[in-house]
Amino acid sequence: MEITRLEPSQKKGLIVVITGHGKGKTTTALGIAVRACGHDMRTSIIQYMKGDIYAGEWDGIKKMGCTVELVSTGKGFCGIQGNPYPFKEHRENAQEAIQLTREKMASGMWDILILDEINNALHLGLVDLEQVLEIIRNKPEQMHLVFTGRDAHPQVVELADTVSEVVEVKHAYRKDIEPQPGIDY
Repeated sequence: MEITRLEPSQKKGLIVVITGHGKGKTTTALGIAVRACGHDMRTSIIQYMKGDIYAGEWDGIKKMGCTVELVSTGKGFCGIQGNPYPFKEHRENAQEAIQLTREKMASGMWDILILDEINNALHLGLVDLEQVLEIIRNKPEQMHLVFTGRDAHPQVVELADTVSEVVEVKHAYRKDIEPQPGIDY
């Protein structure tokens, strides 16, 4: 069987938002990175709020053999799960992530830029709405931007080309089952 490769008549960099209170927002974004790898696209992932607990994607991406990089800039989830870092440190890290995002956009090196948990960072005040809107306004025409995290801001949703909401129907955590490697982290 012959496989057809589709090519759009007009290429356009999209803004994709993956939000909601269900599990799978980062996993969906990582799936985009895997799909992009198959098209020889270059993907940079900046994690705004993760970084204090090991996640399998850190080493998994290294094993892919594609131009995918993952930069974890955060100190975990601000204010939950016993996270010991003060708000000020979380904000400083998120501001560094904003600067890194600007640099990645300006470099011309990346086809896709995934801003993991930026929605949460905005909701918590670690980054400002104007900073996120500036990222959207300054997006290179052909670059795809992917925003993940709960509580996507209505203005970000309005500007996006594609928005998906992940809804929790059931979660093992609610049955006191601990997070499992390869599934939850």
